Amino acid sequence: MVAMERITLRLPKQQLELIDKLVVAGEFPSKSEAIRAAVRDLVDTHYEKLLSRKERSAVLI
Repeated sequence: MVAMERITLRLPKQQLELIDKLVVAGEFPSKSEAIRAAVRDLVDTHYEKLLSRKERSAVLI
């Protein structure tokens, strides 16, 4: 099992309501898992962009 740390996160009420609807609809087992999935997507996308930029800059050197 992956070690996890607890963080405090404030989100607008409307976003939390939408996350609750996703959980009720069965898209995610919990709010926490929905937020973890969103963070994974964010990190994956931005990390790929970062790697791409580093690869391009390495070619230019």
